[in-house]
Amino acid sequence: MRTEGGPGPEIWLRGPVDAETAEPEAVRQQGGLRHAAARRYSWVGTHGGAGVSTLAAVYGGHDCGRDWPGPDAPHSVLLVARTHAAGLAATLRAVEVFRRGEAPAGLDLDAVVLVADAPGRLPRPLVHRVSVIESVIDVYRVPWVHAWRLGEPGTGPPRGTEPLVRLTGAATSR
Repeated sequence: MRTEGGPGPEIWLRGPVDAETAEPEAVRQQGGLRHAAARRYSWVGTHGGAGVSTLAAVYGGHDCGRDWPGPDAPHSVLLVARTHAAGLAATLRAVEVFRRGEAPAGLDLDAVVLVADAPGRLPRPLVHRVSVIESVIDVYRVPWVHAWRLGEPGTGPPRGTEPLVRLTGAATSR
């Protein structure tokens, strides 16, 4: 915050940048445009049946089940839960673990992914619980996908999940 009066915007100074560190390895030049490589994630379920394996198959990333990522897994965590009452309560408990600093060292909680537990709209009490979660962390929603219930995740990311596709760098087949 700018505290003294004077013209011009406040800027942050980070010191000199040499040629080797000016551009991270994950960024490459293509036709004059800079493209960042997709970040890898570990999917962690907050409860059984959250959909971690399906999301990892559809969006890519490491399937941790309900365990914390191991040393060889990506340290960027996406918590996964269903949108039923028990799933949302489990999500709040898991987010609180990160808030209190009780998650394993080196893990970063990037977002919560909520997978619809049934087709249709959420009941009002569940909408309220989702809004509580959204007030503390980014939330990505995945709609009900009938084919997934039948064990057929190969159809690619469902419509309406473009923000999650961008986050994970998943390829779309639609």
